[in-house]
Amino acid sequence: MVAVAVSCVGGGQQVAATGFVTVQDGGFAIDGRPYRYVGTNLWYAPILASTGQGGDRERLMAELDSLQALGINNLRILAGADGPHGVRTHIEPTLQPRPGEYNDTLLQGLDYLLQELERRGMKAVVYLTNAWEWSGGFSTYLEWTGHGTAPLPTEVDWGTWCQYARNFVLDDSAKQMYYRHVRRIVGRTNSLTGRPYASSPAIMSWQVCNEPRAFSREGKDSLMAWIGRTAQIIKEIDPNHLVSTGSEGLYGCEVDLDLWARIHAMPQVDYAVIHVWPHTWQWVARDSVEAGVEKACRATRQYIEAHLAALKGTGKPLVLEEFGYPRDGRLLTPGSPTTGRDAYYRYVFDIVCGDTLLAGCNFWGWGGLARPVNEMWQPGDPFTCDPAHEPQGLYSVFDCDSSTVRIIGEAAASLR
Repeated sequence: MVAVAVSCVGGGQQVAATGFVTVQDGGFAIDGRPYRYVGTNLWYAPILASTGQGGDRERLMAELDSLQALGINNLRILAGADGPHGVRTHIEPTLQPRPGEYNDTLLQGLDYLLQELERRGMKAVVYLTNAWEWSGGFSTYLEWTGHGTAPLPTEVDWGTWCQYARNFVLDDSAKQMYYRHVRRIVGRTNSLTGRPYASSPAIMSWQVCNEPRAFSREGKDSLMAWIGRTAQIIKEIDPNHLVSTGSEGLYGCEVDLDLWARIHAMPQVDYAVIHVWPHTWQWVARDSVEAGVEKACRATRQYIEAHLAALKGTGKPLVLEEFGYPRDGRLLTPGSPTTGRDAYYRYVFDIVCGDTLLAGCNFWGWGGLARPVNEMWQPGDPFTCDPAHEPQGLYSVFDCDSSTVRIIGEAAASLR
């Protein structure tokens, strides 16, 4: 652990100034000072930071400049994707194309990104794998351990997809392969700074997985055990940084709120997280995006309050780390009307910034300077934050979405 200075907080108390985010009195703190934030999802940032396929450091710098100007200093990012190239609906390039084999250019991109975030005083939540196929994740580990070719959710029904994905938390070989990946990334030394990732103040939290699920009732206990074991491994390698789960909440735990509560009560998990997707979860109809905002807002508040009640007594903060809303009429074009989205964002930000029910949030997601080329992402297209299996522009916030950008900036400014 690196203590670079000593700072004073209220009452003259002195704390070691590390720049690390900690949990204190049911909230977050940095060097003893309260830390609350409005952040974004920018999963593709390490790819932009690389010098190979997909790399664009000029765009990365411009996006970070824009986000900082808005007061956004917390980014939720993906360490990297898994699996071979050429799989439809998978993002490219991939960090781990074969088991234990890594794309050094992308690893150096992650190094570069963390170095730049350190320089800017920004924080990153880094998730280490994904339950969904758009970055490989569960499906790829299952393919690598003999479960056959993974079905694509865009080509099979939901039950068929779950029947395949459920095997991950039940398969010891797949989990052991993943644990090796965790040790490789968390234990890495930055090739540019010469310091272990464990010493980087740019990292707020290591995250077990993006939206981990058991995908079966039978796998619920195995899901909890896998999350607990992963968190323990991370803590053994890196005791300086927080550990989080990446859970959606109720809908990520087989509609078992008690399971979510038990997972987040584990001592090796430092804070709780949820995701909210009113349109994807069919809280609003596809043809009533604008008209359904009020219903979406009510359901969102109920979802947040249910999880806060389940978390009571743990002393842990709650973060809404993914939420999104489509453009009016489900249009995809940057700059098209966002009446419904703006109303929904304003409602969520009021909860975060006014009610103090949440310690932070990350909207999904920042598309910034990107302009979609195809409705569905193809290799070589700009990254928009919408993953490869979803229409490009559905949930992304572009820099030309002026009203949404203004609302984001106002919310972030209220927490400064």
